[in-house]
Amino acid sequence: MTVPAAATLLIIVLPWRDALMLLGALGAVAAVAIFLLIPRFGDEIAQSHKKDESVRPTGAATAYAFPLLLSVGVIDSATRMAFLTFLPFVLTAKGASLQTVGLALTLVFAGGAVGKLVCAFIGARIGAVATVWLTETVTAFGIVALLPLPLEAAMILLPVVGIALNGTSSVLYGSVPALVEPQRRQRAFSIFYTGTIGAGAISPAIYGVLGDAVGIPTALTVVAAIVLVTLPITLILRPALPK
Repeated sequence: MTVPAAATLLIIVLPWRDALMLLGALGAVAAVAIFLLIPRFGDEIAQSHKKDESVRPTGAATAYAFPLLLSVGVIDSATRMAFLTFLPFVLTAKGASLQTVGLALTLVFAGGAVGKLVCAFIGARIGAVATVWLTETVTAFGIVALLPLPLEAAMILLPVVGIALNGTSSVLYGSVPALVEPQRRQRAFSIFYTGTIGAGAISPAIYGVLGDAVGIPTALTVVAAIVLVTLPITLILRPALPK
């Protein structure tokens, strides 16, 4: 949320390449600080994690449940990164300046930060499946609605899209322990994060090729349609997930 806002301020006083280099340098400093300051997990802590059986898989969980959950996460992550890739082009076509695009990204990420918290509470009350249906439906219709709207209305809609776009992942991450035995959770989370982050990394290139071929509005419509594929998948998952 803060990086797009900072970039918006920096490009007022610096060329965009210099602003980008400065933000990249700050990211490198943050990486070094994380490496030096985050405590290492010793064998004792790792063993205690392995013994934690406070959340057990439900009896309905089967071998297909975790791969299906991973597929939902992959589609959700790919949708998020494809949308963020296309959004500046959509807004520029509506007449947005570089600073306005930075503000727009800040609004999306602000909504995403709220969505992480709000959707976790919603998921605890109405269940994972209902929450995914809610967030993915809002995501799909929000993306499509942005295309015809004027710039001012699109800016108002962006935080709502951000909430839905980023909120699903909270529910998905929280569902992993319900589908995996305690001794396999570390490996399951590593697979889940690799799959979702990997999908987010390659989706801009894939959807970018599509955008070059059919145009950005059509490509974004395809992105919105594909995210709806998660809905029937979550229905299949319903018996394995906690109510």
